[in-house]
Amino acid sequence: MSSPGDGDVSRRALLMKLGIVFNGIVAAILAVPLVRYLLSPVSHGRKGAYQSWFALGELEQFPAGQTRLATYVNPVVNLWDGMTGDVACWVRNIDGKKFQVFAVNCAHLGCPVRWFPQSGLFMCPCHGGVYYQDGSRASGPPERGLFEHHYKLENGKLWIKAGEMPTPGMVSGIATGKPPCA
Repeated sequence: MSSPGDGDVSRRALLMKLGIVFNGIVAAILAVPLVRYLLSPVSHGRKGAYQSWFALGELEQFPAGQTRLATYVNPVVNLWDGMTGDVACWVRNIDGKKFQVFAVNCAHLGCPVRWFPQSGLFMCPCHGGVYYQDGSRASGPPERGLFEHHYKLENGKLWIKAGEMPTPGMVSGIATGKPPCA
């Protein structure tokens, strides 16, 4: 006969080992998304996307003296983003050679502004923010004009530097050299 201490595992020790193994498996499963999140910038290699230029379309799509809505695909979009990866912007063709490209977001809380050609104003439906056609603040709660993207004309197309999302530091007047909140 063997005594209880001759290599038999007690019930308490067995349950303790099973608990440790089970907790280790659960910890590993929970660690996978965290590790993927932390390593995603390295694995995706999209650092340059924030500095990219995107074509909005041919210059003929934006007639002189008019403001039109255009869209581009977010440079850091994922496959599962779907239509939310499409970003809208307002393009104002001043004279056929000079453009202004505004972010669609109100400078107050980010609601999408609409262009009203009859009055020549951008209006925000959320809190009544109003902007002139040049993107400067007209009235309402926003303290500054619409955010503006850098643009360039190349090979008959309008290109914008759109990887950087507008922030309060990037106020209207990038292309025209106006002071902030003018």
